[in-house]
Amino acid sequence: MKTISKNPKLPLYLESVKAGFPSPAEDYLDKRLNLQDYVVKHPEATFFVRVSGNSMKDAGIFPGDILVVDRSIEPVDGKIVIAVLNGELTVKRLKKKGEKVFLVPENSEFTEIEVSSNHEFSIWGVVTAVIHLV
Repeated sequence: MKTISKNPKLPLYLESVKAGFPSPAEDYLDKRLNLQDYVVKHPEATFFVRVSGNSMKDAGIFPGDILVVDRSIEPVDGKIVIAVLNGELTVKRLKKKGEKVFLVPENSEFTEIEVSSNHEFSIWGVVTAVIHLV
């Protein structure tokens, strides 16, 4: 797994980019941005993982994307999580109904998985950002 160096400083502009007539942006330079500071809130509890498969495409998560995962965030109902199910990593939306736990894909071609006591199951962390190259 590749890591982001400790101090990559990239330019951050004050002005938002508009999808219209272009304007010179150099006048709006605010400061240098460390991308890791922007997407990582808890460095000691954060890891990155690359996506394969398309079960989360309707949530904007596609094959090849890099997920930022925070292990310090509580995995509550509705959060997108990285889970281990029977020894395999998966990314799904967590759904809780009473005592039942489900891993829900964001693609109608896939079915949700009810986690039972027969499954080896754990949650590694909550997805906090998606890095998607265009």
